Amino acid sequence: MEAQTRLTPQDKRTLGLSSLGGALEFYDFVIYVFYAKIISELFFPTGLSPFWAMLNTYGIFAAGYFFRPLGGVVMAHFGDLVGRKRLFSLSILLMALPTLMIGIMPTFETIGYAAPLLLLLMRVIQGIAIGGEIPAAWTFVSEHVPEGKIGIANGLLTAGLSLGILLGALMSLFISLKFSETEIHDWAWRIPFIVGGIFGFVALYLRSYLKETPVFKAMQEKKQLAKELPVKQVLQQHKTGVVIGMLFTWFLTGCVVVLILAMPNLLTGAFGFERADAFKMQSAAIVMQMLGCILAGLLADRFGAGKVMLFGSLLVAIIAGVFYNSLGHVAASTIFILYMLLGLASGTVGMVSYSMVKMFPAQIRFSGISFSYNLAYAIAGGITLPLVQWLSLYSNIGALYYVWTVCVVTFFTAMLYRNKFEKA
Repeated sequence: MEAQTRLTPQDKRTLGLSSLGGALEFYDFVIYVFYAKIISELFFPTGLSPFWAMLNTYGIFAAGYFFRPLGGVVMAHFGDLVGRKRLFSLSILLMALPTLMIGIMPTFETIGYAAPLLLLLMRVIQGIAIGGEIPAAWTFVSEHVPEGKIGIANGLLTAGLSLGILLGALMSLFISLKFSETEIHDWAWRIPFIVGGIFGFVALYLRSYLKETPVFKAMQEKKQLAKELPVKQVLQQHKTGVVIGMLFTWFLTGCVVVLILAMPNLLTGAFGFERADAFKMQSAAIVMQMLGCILAGLLADRFGAGKVMLFGSLLVAIIAGVFYNSLGHVAASTIFILYMLLGLASGTVGMVSYSMVKMFPAQIRFSGISFSYNLAYAIAGGITLPLVQWLSLYSNIGALYYVWTVCVVTFFTAMLYRNKFEKA
């Protein structure tokens, strides 16, 4: 009985390696946004206004999201038919190489319009890679651990993805403290991308120690693998799960992209914070988000993911309202505390994967999670930063209204999820 309720040493090893590998890969994907302003100045014509250069840069960032469904659906198809583990190595490779390339590629001054086009190509390849990586990791880990530990396993894994963001933030902080603004603009901005490429190959090595999931091996032995196109079964038989998964993913997008990734640009641009101070605040908020993911996982194993998402979305909405309306009006120390609380509340996103694992049966689980998550991220993730940038023209805290909208939708989606999948 104990083996069914506790994580074995093998479970912990799998969880640790998956989380660390995911963190290194997510670092590669998000480091771009930390240097969006510098990239907008280096990879686009100097005649563009700062607003349009930044919008173009965020547009290329969005391209990575638009191509996620392609990578996700293709990788998930083979993941449901030939195994979860094999897709890990491919996704890492497709992430590491473009990151390294961004770090060494010439700018607009050297090769003209080929620079933004190459940048776009690298982001597209990264989007394909991350589209397969995250659903694969959630599926892989959930099928390794006992039923009663799926919440904490997904909480820890999602915290690992937040660790990737933290590594990016700490790298940016280190660069901002070590080099002058001129040095960063001239060449030091390349360091995080080159290091990220190396991180990717470390993650590739780590993945070689993982074993195929017991769930997949059992299906393989019993010949219970999907007999037709897995994504076709998802769309025919699990429409409600797809819709709920997409709406929950929208919440995840808002909490990660708006509340974490884009925050330093808001703090330094509209409210006059020093770059180093903004990255310190962001790093603390990410640590709190990681703790929030783990706490949400523990609560979900006890009360269900629906209840956690219900109260978590409400908490994010309340704290976000206080935080954004305090910017420019209270002391920096108070802003710091509010931002950490917001980070903790946003850890609710750790249960998005738990809900999707529960909604899709094992035969098409990888495809179900991947289709829902990646299609939603392609839409919501792709439009979020340009939309927030547009809202900022009308209000310095325009991002708040976006966050509130997402939280309201998530609240009602959580009610639907509970009625449909947790009623028993």
